[in-house]
Amino acid sequence: NTLYGLTVKTVKPHVPSQRRDLPMAVYFDEDSKLKAVVREIKAANEKGQPVLAGTDSIEQSERLSELLKSEGIEHNVLNAKNDEQEAEIISNAGLPSAVTISTNMAGRGVDIKLGGADEKYRDEAVSSGGLYAIGTFMAESVRINDQLRGRAARQGDPGQSRIFVSLDEEIMTVNKLKSLIP
Repeated sequence: NTLYGLTVKTVKPHVPSQRRDLPMAVYFDEDSKLKAVVREIKAANEKGQPVLAGTDSIEQSERLSELLKSEGIEHNVLNAKNDEQEAEIISNAGLPSAVTISTNMAGRGVDIKLGGADEKYRDEAVSSGGLYAIGTFMAESVRINDQLRGRAARQGDPGQSRIFVSLDEEIMTVNKLKSLIP
């Protein structure tokens, strides 16, 4: 196999992935989708599982934050509005029961360590299922969805992912996916 005239070889991961990619969850509208995301986050939070929820905009991250507040779920928001706190938020995102909301422009390129930066609570985070990466939108590029999914279960850790979409998202109209529903 070649790319740009160069030989390409596949390098297998050092340890096999333990990530479970759950089926996409489709909802009629944004409201019902975000309520379902909150229920999913709440269930993971109650069992001590760290959650990373990826949103497509600052507005959506703030809306999800308000819904989580109304349920009494503590969380942090990374939306490129609080750059100075970003490193600390990411370092704590793998703690048991941590909930982090991130827009797709925030927190790039940093691994989330299960159990926190020092991995002090690693066993608890692992036994709860590892990081749960939740996407709250369908990206135009599969690569963007895969990047969010790939935040979970790094280096052989356990984890899971799920993408939540609604039929009123712009991508559904652009790709004529709404026509699939009678």
